[in-house]
Amino acid sequence: MAFDVDGVLTDGSLFYTDEGIEIKAFNTLDGLGLKMLQQAGITVAIITGRRARCVELRAKNLGIRHLFQAVDDKRGVMNSLLAELGLSADAAGYMGDDIVDLPVMSACGFSATPGDGHALVQCHVALTTVRGGGRGAVREVCEFILDAQGKLAAVLALYLPVAGQ
Repeated sequence: MAFDVDGVLTDGSLFYTDEGIEIKAFNTLDGLGLKMLQQAGITVAIITGRRARCVELRAKNLGIRHLFQAVDDKRGVMNSLLAELGLSADAAGYMGDDIVDLPVMSACGFSATPGDGHALVQCHVALTTVRGGGRGAVREVCEFILDAQGKLAAVLALYLPVAGQ
């Protein structure tokens, strides 16, 4: 499962310091969702059109090894990653929020967008979340995938207290 950054893992706002350093805000709900996917054996990737050091740091913090930034051809990068992993496009998914994401989303077996994703994108995806980008939308998608694969209960059990303890 691959994710865009701006508008998906963030709310799409771009902040710059006076020194020109780009700053983004990430949601911890989304971060745990991405870790839950990985715990369930699902490979997670980030494919984004922009480049920012903070995205590299966030990916490292979450243990995401497949990070592709400054990408013009997201579909091409996804196809290369799938070939490397030995997966078909039908077995993959992408979450994006804008029309530039439609080519990669249409090539995947599953696609999703945040509740505040572009209206045209919402017309062409399998799932539109209730929550907005950078506000828990990624977590919704992660739990949807885990539930669809029958893995959600087992992953959640890792965090639930054991009865009698």
